[in-house]
Amino acid sequence: MDFYLALKIIIMGIVEGLTEFLPISSTGHLILAGSLLDFTGEKVKVFEIVIQAGAIFAVCWEYRKKIINLITGLGSDIKAQRFALHVIVAFLPAAILGLLFSKYIKAYLFKPVPVALAFILGGIFILWTERRHQLSAQHRAPQIDNLDDMRLIDALKIGLAQAFALIPGTSRSGASIIGGMWFGMSRKAATEFSFFLAIPTLLGATVYSLYKARNELSSADIPMFSLGTVAAFISAFFCVRWLLRYVSTHNFNAFAWYRIAFGCMILITAYTGAINWAE
Repeated sequence: MDFYLALKIIIMGIVEGLTEFLPISSTGHLILAGSLLDFTGEKVKVFEIVIQAGAIFAVCWEYRKKIINLITGLGSDIKAQRFALHVIVAFLPAAILGLLFSKYIKAYLFKPVPVALAFILGGIFILWTERRHQLSAQHRAPQIDNLDDMRLIDALKIGLAQAFALIPGTSRSGASIIGGMWFGMSRKAATEFSFFLAIPTLLGATVYSLYKARNELSSADIPMFSLGTVAAFISAFFCVRWLLRYVSTHNFNAFAWYRIAFGCMILITAYTGAINWAE
């Protein structure tokens, strides 16, 4: 692996780690970074999905005590069993719909205008949700301020919200966090549940992508995938810690305006041909 290829891989890993858990769509940013770095192709598409595992490992490390307690308590702890069930229920809608419609989504929605609209409409929806959240907070506290307060129906609602992230440009974390807030969760609780929900969602996507591309990959690809995964892990580790501190004192309006601006940029660059968003 030459120096410039390694540098491209590291940059892509950093972009994945920094954007995976923010409500701004990692997919759109990876397309932009790949186009600017001239790092595209079918194998790169697999690479972009596989390095999500690095971001997930960062979440697992950050919440390692809770995850260990959850696993060890599955046999006897009712709270652990209920939380695990909530994560599974929330995971299923996106998993089922993804398997059923992924081919059609790639064929019809992975184009500049749908992606740009998803960015812009998502930003507007975040602004609307934050306004609604602010007005409701003046009259009553969030219905769910702690993950232990969740019900099965709450998990299903968040899972359905996450399924909207199958639309390119929507953002998985944005859909699950803003969906959680819309259904009565505090900003912190919605963010934490989004982290846990990402574990089966992204690991499932990684395993499925590797399985589908098994005939196109070889042992020579291991260094590229490993380096990208490590870079994603390191950047996601700092991003997760920063986001947890951020949501305790800030809303998501800044991300909403960023999404709107990014969506407009997609339209402009696609129209001028500066970036090939179909890659």
